[in-house]
Amino acid sequence: MSCGKPHEVDCTEILERVFLFLDREMDEADCSKIEQHLDECAPCLQKYDLEELVKALVARSCGCDKPPEGLRQKVLMRIREVHVEISERSSELS
Repeated sequence: MSCGKPHEVDCTEILERVFLFLDREMDEADCSKIEQHLDECAPCLQKYDLEELVKALVARSCGCDKPPEGLRQKVLMRIREVHVEISERSSELS
């Protein structure tokens, strides 16, 4: 995804880090770079807005339930596994 304009930080990198940005799990300098990119790039801002909306809906629906211990780590591990699988498939197709 890209708006076709050059940016200091590539759109792909922004979208890979949008969840960290939403959760404010990055340092202030990185947050500033992402905010600047979102100010300049309508497609990335649109994707960010969608993810923010989904996060808000989940929080509203499940906000009272405490997640089980270790759930976050399990989810992150599974995301990494899927990312590796997709990368391997892409390499095989090339």
